[in-house]
Amino acid sequence: MSSVSEYDVAVVGGGHNGLTAACYLAKAGKKVVVIEALDSVGGMCVSGPLIEEAPNHTIHPCSLDLMSLRVHPLVPDELDLHSLGFRQEELSPGYVYCHPDGNSLVIFRDPEDTAREIARYSQHDADEFLKLMKVIYAFIDMAVPMMRVDPSQLNFGAKLNALKTLIKNFRIKPEIMALIGSPAYTSIMERFEHPIVQSALCCLLGAAGPITNEATGVYFALLGFLHKYGVGRAIGGMQTISDALSARLQQLGGEVILNAPVAEIVSSNRQVSAVRLKDGRVIQVKAVVASIHPKQALEMVTEGELDRTTLTRVAMAPANAHGGSPIKVDLALNDQVNYRRIESMRPDGLSLRKCVLLIGTTEAVLDNFKCAARGEVSKMPYLWMCVPSAADPGQAPIGQDVAYLYPVAMPVDHNEGWDNVRDQVGQQVIDWAAEYMGGLKDFEIGRQMEVARDWEARLNVHNGCVVHIDTSTTRSSGMRPAAGLGGDTLPVAGLFLGGAGTHPGGGVNGMPGRIAAGRVKRYLR
Repeated sequence: MSSVSEYDVAVVGGGHNGLTAACYLAKAGKKVVVIEALDSVGGMCVSGPLIEEAPNHTIHPCSLDLMSLRVHPLVPDELDLHSLGFRQEELSPGYVYCHPDGNSLVIFRDPEDTAREIARYSQHDADEFLKLMKVIYAFIDMAVPMMRVDPSQLNFGAKLNALKTLIKNFRIKPEIMALIGSPAYTSIMERFEHPIVQSALCCLLGAAGPITNEATGVYFALLGFLHKYGVGRAIGGMQTISDALSARLQQLGGEVILNAPVAEIVSSNRQVSAVRLKDGRVIQVKAVVASIHPKQALEMVTEGELDRTTLTRVAMAPANAHGGSPIKVDLALNDQVNYRRIESMRPDGLSLRKCVLLIGTTEAVLDNFKCAARGEVSKMPYLWMCVPSAADPGQAPIGQDVAYLYPVAMPVDHNEGWDNVRDQVGQQVIDWAAEYMGGLKDFEIGRQMEVARDWEARLNVHNGCVVHIDTSTTRSSGMRPAAGLGGDTLPVAGLFLGGAGTHPGGGVNGMPGRIAAGRVKRYLR
């Protein structure tokens, strides 16, 4: 049965970016509807009791740490999400590298403290670290103002701030350019001599992608963000962000339609006019914001309205193009795990239970990406892991835990087929983690595992790429997701992209949605 309704704007995709765009548009007085294919909002920004055997354990199947939201706090502040149940707390310290020999290196909030930690292994490396941080801080002080604005606009203020930073740091301009233009791996190895320091940085930066590729020095921004802004957690789980956005949208008069897969973004004469749902409903609109992956978004447009060049360009935009992707293994536990083996070797008695542990070596990071590209799983451990219930005890029953295991570089497509090796690889990851997380295997109630193709099927994201389009200097600003598709307008008038595949990229911050809302408002004027 078909029916027709009318809105100013339809937002396709109820992830946090789509909800953000809808809130800003509703705040501007537009009649807005968010159309979500699943039975709840949030997309990759969700949490809940997702393990059947453990209905009281909160699981995060995708995002967990709040780093980019601390870099770009505009959305929660401007939309006052704090009054609607969203609350975050900083992890201090946030990340700690753990070497197979039991030694550890904590990345403290203060670079000076981190340098003192590095000095336990090498005074030379500690001195080099502080020199490097000056370069990184200069880079992010230039980059962050530009990340917060729409690259299609003139942005005099942001450009002036970036210019002031450049002038202030003119003497180290060659170092800045060398850092961001080189492979991250090269910069690590040429600056640092101790294997623990090298491994710590490789394990950290590898989360952004293969560190041996050219111009991956931009990945050092992760280190700068940790020190300048810190890392936080959403108390109550990531679902609280999505729920707060949904509540704000309803307060502003916007609507959300769930269980509503989109069949077509209707366009004629290269002008958007409606969204047609798979159940036959038609929503007439003046504009559409697609907060889903750009490839899927453009393929929804009425056949023949977009030229072959445009469709090919977005289809071939890199999304896990190196063949690797993270996977997720979540466990519900009936007791609390510990890091006693690692903590016992530290001189300061620091508890690491709330920290994110980076596991691996320089060699493991390189091997994991090489194996993933071949469709294989490395035999060398490389993963991030943490215990979300340590920082937020309400995410598990009293005295119990949840574990979040995040192997960074696994095959998008396994040579033997993920269905054939899923259980084997899942156990391999748990075995890796258990070397550091005491009690992990003894306390298991149940587990959940997802790989890239699971995310692709469940969340309609091309190649299961969690940032939609791979992070690189050539896929940033107006070139994200591709040439001609990152600006104020698309080849079809009234259609706008507003997800992680657009500027400023992935991460939980809502900025792509905020920027898309600004574009729609200008268009409707």
